[in-house]
Amino acid sequence: MTTAPVTSAPVAFLKGHGTENDFVIVPDPENALDLTPGVVTRLCDRRAGIGGDGLLHVVRSAAHPDARDMADEAEWFMDYRNADGSVAEMCGNGVRVFARYLQHAGHLTAGDVAVATRGGVKLVHLAKNGDVTVSMGRARLPEDGVTVTVDGRSWPARNVNMGNPHAVAFVEDLDHAGDLFTEPPYTPAAVYPDGVNIEFVADRGPRHVAMRVHERGAAETRSCGTGACAVAVAAARRDGADPAETGTPVTYTVDVLGGTLVITERPDGEIEMTGPAVIVAEGRIDPAWLTAALV
Repeated sequence: MTTAPVTSAPVAFLKGHGTENDFVIVPDPENALDLTPGVVTRLCDRRAGIGGDGLLHVVRSAAHPDARDMADEAEWFMDYRNADGSVAEMCGNGVRVFARYLQHAGHLTAGDVAVATRGGVKLVHLAKNGDVTVSMGRARLPEDGVTVTVDGRSWPARNVNMGNPHAVAFVEDLDHAGDLFTEPPYTPAAVYPDGVNIEFVADRGPRHVAMRVHERGAAETRSCGTGACAVAVAAARRDGADPAETGTPVTYTVDVLGGTLVITERPDGEIEMTGPAVIVAEGRIDPAWLTAALV
Protein backbone atom coordinates (compact mmCIF):
# COMPACT_ATOMS: atom_id res chain seq x y z
CA MET A 1 0.00 0.00 0.00
CA THR A 2 1.16 3.54 -0.73
CA THR A 3 0.69 5.80 2.26
CA ALA A 4 -0.39 9.41 1.94
CA PRO A 5 1.42 12.28 3.62
CA VAL A 6 0.06 12.88 7.10
CA THR A 7 -0.45 16.55 6.20
CA SER A 8 -2.83 16.08 3.22
CA ALA A 9 -6.05 16.49 5.26
CA PRO A 10 -7.16 17.10 8.85
CA VAL A 11 -6.16 14.14 11.00
CA ALA A 12 -8.32 12.91 13.86
CA PHE A 13 -6.63 12.46 17.23
CA LEU A 14 -7.47 11.72 20.84
CA LYS A 15 -5.56 12.19 24.08
CA GLY A 16 -5.51 9.58 26.81
CA HIS A 17 -3.51 8.42 29.80
CA GLY A 18 -2.94 5.43 32.05
CA THR A 19 -1.74 6.45 35.54
CA GLU A 20 -0.67 9.75 33.89
CA ASN A 21 1.52 8.04 31.28
CA ASP A 22 -0.06 10.05 28.45
CA PHE A 23 -0.45 9.41 24.75
CA VAL A 24 -1.53 11.01 21.51
CA ILE A 25 -3.92 8.53 19.85
CA VAL A 26 -4.13 8.56 16.05
CA PRO A 27 -6.85 6.31 14.58
CA ASP A 28 -5.77 5.06 11.14
CA PRO A 29 -7.48 1.69 10.52
CA GLU A 30 -6.13 1.17 6.99
CA ASN A 31 -2.58 2.43 7.71
CA ALA A 32 -3.01 5.33 5.30
CA LEU A 33 -0.92 7.89 7.21
CA ASP A 34 2.84 8.31 6.89
CA LEU A 35 3.70 8.92 10.54
CA THR A 36 7.39 9.68 10.17
CA PRO A 37 9.59 10.12 13.27
CA GLY A 38 9.48 13.89 12.67
CA VAL A 39 5.68 13.92 12.64
CA VAL A 40 5.50 11.83 15.82
CA THR A 41 8.01 14.08 17.60
CA ARG A 42 6.01 17.18 16.68
CA LEU A 43 2.71 15.70 17.83
CA CYS A 44 4.23 14.61 21.16
CA ASP A 45 5.89 17.98 21.80
CA ARG A 46 4.36 19.40 25.00
CA ARG A 47 4.84 23.04 24.04
CA ALA A 48 4.47 23.15 20.28
CA GLY A 49 2.26 20.09 19.74
CA ILE A 50 -0.43 18.06 21.46
CA GLY A 51 1.96 16.55 24.00
CA GLY A 52 2.50 13.00 25.16
CA ASP A 53 4.98 10.40 26.37
CA GLY A 54 4.27 8.50 23.18
CA LEU A 55 1.89 7.97 20.28
CA LEU A 56 -0.63 5.16 19.80
CA HIS A 57 -1.17 4.55 16.07
CA VAL A 58 -4.40 2.52 15.80
CA VAL A 59 -4.24 0.22 12.78
CA ARG A 60 -5.97 -2.96 11.69
CA SER A 61 -3.44 -5.76 11.95
CA ALA A 62 -4.09 -6.91 8.39
CA ALA A 63 -3.14 -3.45 7.09
CA HIS A 64 0.29 -3.19 8.72
CA PRO A 65 3.35 -5.18 7.61
CA ASP A 66 4.56 -5.56 11.21
CA ALA A 67 1.28 -7.17 12.31
CA ARG A 68 -0.16 -9.11 9.37
CA ASP A 69 1.02 -12.42 10.81
CA MET A 70 -1.03 -11.65 13.97
CA ALA A 71 -4.23 -10.66 12.13
CA ASP A 72 -5.90 -14.05 12.75
CA GLU A 73 -5.45 -13.56 16.50
CA ALA A 74 -6.01 -9.81 16.86
CA GLU A 75 -7.95 -7.43 14.63
CA TRP A 76 -6.17 -4.33 15.93
CA PHE A 77 -2.46 -3.45 16.06
CA MET A 78 -0.91 -0.96 18.48
CA ASP A 79 1.82 0.64 16.39
CA TYR A 80 3.52 2.33 19.34
CA ARG A 81 6.02 5.18 19.00
CA ASN A 82 8.12 6.86 21.67
CA ALA A 83 7.97 10.64 22.01
CA ASP A 84 11.25 10.95 20.11
CA GLY A 85 9.70 9.20 17.11
CA SER A 86 11.41 5.86 17.64
CA VAL A 87 9.51 2.58 17.45
CA ALA A 88 9.00 0.55 20.66
CA GLU A 89 8.13 -3.11 21.09
CA MET A 90 5.49 -2.65 23.76
CA CYS A 91 3.94 -0.21 26.23
CA GLY A 92 1.87 -1.56 29.12
CA ASN A 93 0.01 1.65 29.96
CA GLY A 94 -0.34 2.30 26.24
CA VAL A 95 -2.08 -0.99 25.53
CA ARG A 96 -4.64 -0.28 28.29
CA VAL A 97 -5.36 3.14 26.79
CA PHE A 98 -5.42 1.56 23.31
CA ALA A 99 -8.14 -0.86 24.46
CA ARG A 100 -10.05 1.98 26.11
CA TYR A 101 -9.96 3.83 22.77
CA LEU A 102 -11.39 0.78 20.96
CA GLN A 103 -14.23 0.77 23.48
CA HIS A 104 -14.69 4.56 23.16
CA ALA A 105 -14.88 4.26 19.37
CA GLY A 106 -17.50 1.52 19.55
CA HIS A 107 -15.28 -1.30 18.32
CA LEU A 108 -15.94 -3.30 21.50
CA THR A 109 -17.79 -3.22 24.81
CA ALA A 110 -16.67 -4.28 28.28
CA GLY A 111 -15.04 -7.68 28.12
CA ASP A 112 -12.01 -9.19 26.44
CA VAL A 113 -10.04 -8.09 23.39
CA ALA A 114 -6.78 -9.21 21.80
CA VAL A 115 -4.35 -6.46 20.76
CA ALA A 116 -1.38 -7.07 18.48
CA THR A 117 1.88 -5.37 19.47
CA ARG A 118 5.49 -5.72 18.40
CA GLY A 119 5.92 -7.62 21.67
CA GLY A 120 3.26 -10.15 20.61
CA VAL A 121 -0.51 -10.42 21.06
CA LYS A 122 -1.75 -9.10 24.41
CA LEU A 123 -5.10 -10.06 25.92
CA VAL A 124 -6.93 -7.16 27.55
CA HIS A 125 -9.97 -7.23 29.85
CA LEU A 126 -12.09 -4.10 30.31
CA ALA A 127 -13.96 -4.34 33.60
CA LYS A 128 -17.27 -2.59 34.19
CA ASN A 129 -15.71 -0.65 37.10
CA GLY A 130 -13.34 1.09 34.68
CA ASP A 131 -10.16 -0.83 35.41
CA VAL A 132 -8.31 -2.49 32.56
CA THR A 133 -6.30 -5.68 32.99
CA VAL A 134 -3.67 -6.71 30.49
CA SER A 135 -2.07 -10.12 30.16
CA MET A 136 1.48 -8.93 29.63
CA GLY A 137 3.10 -12.27 28.83
CA ARG A 138 6.03 -13.81 30.64
CA ALA A 139 9.12 -12.05 31.92
CA ARG A 140 12.54 -13.16 30.77
CA LEU A 141 15.38 -12.79 33.24
CA PRO A 142 18.70 -12.68 31.39
CA GLU A 143 21.64 -13.37 33.67
CA ASP A 144 23.69 -10.38 32.55
CA GLY A 145 22.83 -7.27 34.54
CA VAL A 146 24.34 -3.80 34.80
CA THR A 147 25.47 -1.32 37.41
CA VAL A 148 23.60 2.00 37.35
CA THR A 149 25.25 5.15 38.68
CA VAL A 150 23.69 8.48 39.69
CA ASP A 151 25.54 11.31 41.44
CA GLY A 152 28.31 9.06 42.67
CA ARG A 153 26.00 6.32 43.99
CA SER A 154 25.89 2.93 42.25
CA TRP A 155 23.46 0.02 42.41
CA PRO A 156 23.26 -3.39 40.71
CA ALA A 157 20.27 -3.53 38.36
CA ARG A 158 18.34 -6.70 37.55
CA ASN A 159 17.86 -7.42 33.84
CA VAL A 160 14.17 -8.07 33.12
CA ASN A 161 12.69 -8.28 29.64
CA MET A 162 8.95 -7.74 29.19
CA GLY A 163 9.10 -7.71 25.41
CA ASN A 164 11.20 -4.59 25.92
CA PRO A 165 14.33 -4.24 28.09
CA HIS A 166 14.41 -3.08 31.71
CA ALA A 167 17.11 -2.55 34.33
CA VAL A 168 15.64 -2.59 37.87
CA ALA A 169 17.65 -1.03 40.70
CA PHE A 170 16.53 -1.12 44.36
CA VAL A 171 17.34 2.07 46.28
CA GLU A 172 16.70 3.40 49.78
CA ASP A 173 15.18 6.67 48.56
CA LEU A 174 13.62 7.46 45.16
CA ASP A 175 15.33 10.87 45.26
CA HIS A 176 18.60 8.99 44.73
CA ALA A 177 17.53 8.54 41.08
CA GLY A 178 18.32 12.21 40.42
CA ASP A 179 16.36 14.31 37.94
CA LEU A 180 16.10 11.57 35.25
CA PHE A 181 16.11 14.19 32.48
CA THR A 182 18.84 12.17 30.82
CA GLU A 183 19.47 8.44 30.83
CA PRO A 184 21.44 7.38 33.93
CA PRO A 185 24.77 5.82 32.90
CA TYR A 186 25.14 2.06 33.27
CA THR A 187 27.89 -0.48 32.70
CA PRO A 188 28.52 -2.60 30.79
CA ALA A 189 26.63 -0.73 28.06
CA ALA A 190 26.80 -3.75 25.74
CA VAL A 191 24.09 -5.52 27.80
CA TYR A 192 21.49 -3.20 26.23
CA PRO A 193 22.64 -2.46 22.67
CA ASP A 194 19.30 -0.80 21.83
CA GLY A 195 18.96 1.17 25.06
CA VAL A 196 16.94 0.34 28.17
CA ASN A 197 14.19 1.52 30.50
CA ILE A 198 15.70 2.08 33.96
CA GLU A 199 13.55 1.69 37.09
CA PHE A 200 14.54 2.88 40.57
CA VAL A 201 12.54 1.09 43.27
CA ALA A 202 11.97 1.71 47.00
CA ASP A 203 10.01 -0.46 49.44
CA ARG A 204 6.76 0.83 50.91
CA GLY A 205 5.54 -2.27 52.75
CA PRO A 206 4.99 -6.01 52.31
CA ARG A 207 4.68 -6.66 48.57
CA HIS A 208 4.29 -2.92 48.06
CA VAL A 209 6.91 -0.81 46.27
CA ALA A 210 7.22 2.60 44.64
CA MET A 211 9.18 3.38 41.49
CA ARG A 212 10.49 6.10 39.24
CA VAL A 213 11.51 5.39 35.67
CA HIS A 214 13.60 6.78 32.87
CA GLU A 215 11.90 5.49 29.74
CA ARG A 216 13.97 4.86 26.66
CA GLY A 217 13.10 7.58 24.16
CA ALA A 218 10.98 9.64 26.56
CA ALA A 219 13.04 10.57 29.69
CA GLU A 220 11.21 10.34 33.05
CA THR A 221 7.52 9.48 32.73
CA ARG A 222 4.73 9.46 35.28
CA SER A 223 4.26 5.74 34.83
CA CYS A 224 5.52 2.75 32.84
CA GLY A 225 3.38 -0.38 32.65
CA THR A 226 6.02 -2.81 31.41
CA GLY A 227 8.37 -1.22 33.95
CA ALA A 228 5.92 -1.89 36.78
CA CYS A 229 5.73 -5.53 35.68
CA ALA A 230 9.52 -5.78 35.55
CA VAL A 231 9.73 -4.21 39.02
CA ALA A 232 7.19 -6.65 40.48
CA VAL A 233 9.07 -9.65 39.07
CA ALA A 234 12.44 -8.34 40.27
CA ALA A 235 10.99 -7.61 43.72
CA ALA A 236 9.45 -11.08 43.95
CA ARG A 237 12.74 -12.79 43.11
CA ARG A 238 14.59 -10.55 45.56
CA ASP A 239 12.03 -11.53 48.21
CA GLY A 240 12.42 -15.23 47.42
CA ALA A 241 9.05 -15.62 45.69
CA ASP A 242 8.72 -17.55 42.42
CA PRO A 243 5.18 -18.67 41.49
CA ALA A 244 6.56 -21.26 39.08
CA GLU A 245 8.14 -23.04 42.05
CA THR A 246 5.43 -22.54 44.69
CA GLY A 247 2.35 -22.83 42.47
CA THR A 248 0.92 -19.73 44.16
CA PRO A 249 0.33 -16.38 42.39
CA VAL A 250 2.27 -13.39 43.69
CA THR A 251 0.78 -9.89 43.66
CA TYR A 252 2.64 -6.61 44.17
CA THR A 253 1.22 -3.11 44.43
CA VAL A 254 3.44 -0.71 42.49
CA ASP A 255 3.11 3.03 43.12
CA VAL A 256 4.13 5.22 40.19
CA LEU A 257 4.17 9.01 40.12
CA GLY A 258 0.80 9.03 38.35
CA GLY A 259 -1.06 6.49 40.47
CA THR A 260 -1.02 2.80 41.34
CA LEU A 261 -0.79 -0.42 39.34
CA VAL A 262 -1.45 -3.94 40.61
CA ILE A 263 0.78 -6.64 39.16
CA THR A 264 0.15 -10.39 39.53
CA GLU A 265 2.55 -13.10 38.38
CA ARG A 266 0.85 -16.49 37.96
CA PRO A 267 2.38 -19.97 38.32
CA ASP A 268 2.44 -20.40 34.52
CA GLY A 269 4.58 -17.26 34.30
CA GLU A 270 1.83 -15.04 32.86
CA ILE A 271 1.87 -11.52 34.29
CA GLU A 272 -1.30 -9.49 34.65
CA MET A 273 -1.36 -5.73 35.12
CA THR A 274 -4.45 -3.87 36.34
CA GLY A 275 -4.95 -0.11 36.36
CA PRO A 276 -7.02 2.77 34.98
CA ALA A 277 -7.15 4.02 31.39
CA VAL A 278 -8.79 7.32 30.49
CA ILE A 279 -9.69 9.16 27.28
CA VAL A 280 -9.57 12.89 28.04
CA ALA A 281 -10.01 14.71 24.71
CA GLU A 282 -10.45 14.36 20.97
CA GLY A 283 -10.18 16.66 17.99
CA ARG A 284 -8.48 17.21 14.65
CA ILE A 285 -4.92 18.16 13.79
CA ASP A 286 -4.71 21.23 11.55
CA PRO A 287 -2.82 20.11 8.42
CA ALA A 288 -1.49 23.64 7.85
CA TRP A 289 0.06 23.66 11.34
CA LEU A 290 1.68 20.31 10.81
CA THR A 291 2.98 21.24 7.36
CA ALA A 292 4.47 24.47 8.70
CA ALA A 293 5.94 22.70 11.73
CA LEU A 294 7.82 20.25 9.54
CA VAL A 295 9.35 22.81 7.18
